[in-house]
Amino acid sequence: MQLAALAAFAISAEAVSQGFNYGNMFADDSSKFQADFEEEFKVAKTLVGTSGFTSARLYTMIQAYSTNDVIQAIPAAIAQDTTLLLGLWASGGGMDNELAALKTAISTYGEEFGKLVVGISVGSEDLYRNSVEGVEADAGVGVNPDDLVSYIKEVRSIIAGTSLADAPIGHVDTWDSWTNSSNSAVVEAVDWLGFDGYPFFQSTMANSISDAKELFLESVEKTKSVAGDKEVWITETGWPVSGDSEGEAIASIENAKIYWDEVGCPLFGNTNTWWYLLQDASPTTPNPSFGIVGSTLSTTPLFDLSCNSTSSASSSAAVSSATASGSSSGHSGSKPSGFPAGATGAGAAGAKPTFTAGRGGYNGTAYGNGTFSVRPSGSASGVGATSSGAVSGSGSGSSSGSSSGSSSSSGTSASSGQGSSSSSAAAAASSSGVYTGAANGLASSLSGAVVAVFVALAAL
Repeated sequence: MQLAALAAFAISAEAVSQGFNYGNMFADDSSKFQADFEEEFKVAKTLVGTSGFTSARLYTMIQAYSTNDVIQAIPAAIAQDTTLLLGLWASGGGMDNELAALKTAISTYGEEFGKLVVGISVGSEDLYRNSVEGVEADAGVGVNPDDLVSYIKEVRSIIAGTSLADAPIGHVDTWDSWTNSSNSAVVEAVDWLGFDGYPFFQSTMANSISDAKELFLESVEKTKSVAGDKEVWITETGWPVSGDSEGEAIASIENAKIYWDEVGCPLFGNTNTWWYLLQDASPTTPNPSFGIVGSTLSTTPLFDLSCNSTSSASSSAAVSSATASGSSSGHSGSKPSGFPAGATGAGAAGAKPTFTAGRGGYNGTAYGNGTFSVRPSGSASGVGATSSGAVSGSGSGSSSGSSSGSSSSSGTSASSGQGSSSSSAAAAASSSGVYTGAANGLASSLSGAVVAVFVALAAL
């Protein structure tokens, strides 16, 4: 069987999940409600040219614009018999609300909820955002590995003896976060490792569509190298159908189809995979846009989703070859494998989604704790032009790097809450906007006061 080439990171066919990522908002920041989620789940299951997309990965347990109400994707999933990879947004200080919503969901929906849950992800790309690369890319507030381990333990305690008792717990991050030895405690704490990878954003290396499959496979192999006997799940990947280019990567429907064929088809039915993304162009279109369905939610996709047996077999053979070569090709081959030789800098991980344009705020705000319309969270492109988060507002604390407030970049993202950084550089970077903003504000206030004095004197 040719698809056995994926055996290195495949799991038993009867347990395989296949679906899309879903945020709790549309691209214009408006909330999704149960009816909206139900429509999306129905379309995913009946897409022309394919089948089996019956699972949904969520980023948060919280309904948009609420403190800790349960996200309405859960009753929608029950109604549509859609399995769930639950997500708890860990960055920004809102974990207490995530845990409260998790408890409420368990008590409210019981067994009919529990039987649909294939796993629980505690956090999404928090380690990447907490890294030097993440700070350089303005990726937003992250979480220290020890805090993440603590959250994982809390979730285990909460689900013990409930309908979710058997749900495996994992974390989602980029390959270079997983392979960073300072994060090894997280690897030890989870049951599975979630992999987010976007060759499109790996702009510090050859990242044209012809390079994409190899970049993806090498990144997965690096993740597997630290996973031991734990499964690696593909939690986010995709190629944009429109938008600006990144390095040699061109966003187009044609290239999205190639990526689907060469990367997606060998995965579907063999490895737990949640594609990025069903739809992100409603009611506005983000840049870049990854949705395989256009502005109108329809079962007719933008490109042919059928997995041609010939192309799938060819792709599987390539997967086998790349897997057999392991990670060594990244250091000595003609093509870099995840990061340039001798460097671990920006551009390595290629992560970016976890939300779509239009995020209103992060944890700790009333905007739904980090889910929003998904858009790759965290960019390792090193360019910063499409950064998915900017930390600003008022800051308190010192080395903990806590910051709060809300800041948006072209309406695409905002961060608030509290984030701890393991390095003083990260803390300084995340708080620099605070000091700059405060200084500018003070200067403006003093200038205004001086003018007021002169006006008063003139009046006398």
